[in-house]
Amino acid sequence: MRTIEPIAKLDFAFSQLCLRHKFSLPVARVSQAISHTGDGHLYALIGALAWFVDGPLGLVFLMTGLLAFAIELPIYWLAKNLFKRRRPQELSELLTSFITPSDRYSLPSGHTSAAFLMAVLLGHFYSDTQILAMSWASAIAVSRVLLGVHFLTDVVIGALLGTSCAVVAISVMGG
Repeated sequence: MRTIEPIAKLDFAFSQLCLRHKFSLPVARVSQAISHTGDGHLYALIGALAWFVDGPLGLVFLMTGLLAFAIELPIYWLAKNLFKRRRPQELSELLTSFITPSDRYSLPSGHTSAAFLMAVLLGHFYSDTQILAMSWASAIAVSRVLLGVHFLTDVVIGALLGTSCAVVAISVMGG
């Protein structure tokens, strides 16, 4: 475990920098709004809207998304319960969380994973949305750190998980 100790120290230091800054509370308000867009309801709406507006291509997008989430969710759940990494606010009273997380552990970030999964799918099927979708996914990742519910490595691994699951689903579906 000594090999990850420097990473854990960097994670903690970065969280301290973010959460103990004098602008933390105003930033947390904006971060909360951004993070809320990654709660899941928007993904279902995007899938249904794509199917409704774009017919056959929208249906392939929706089905690919369902497959990607069917791959991602068990991996996410297994990783959370295997690593059991405590959240930033649990490691020090100096770190506060601005929201109550939906589950107990922090690694990987599910919000980040889902956002990157959707961003990759949007970029693949609707290339004109790629920059906006990736920017939105990145904003969700940053918001999770600024809200004090994830470490930097949690969101990086979440982004890798979501991206990988989307790529696998696109490959399987032949998109």
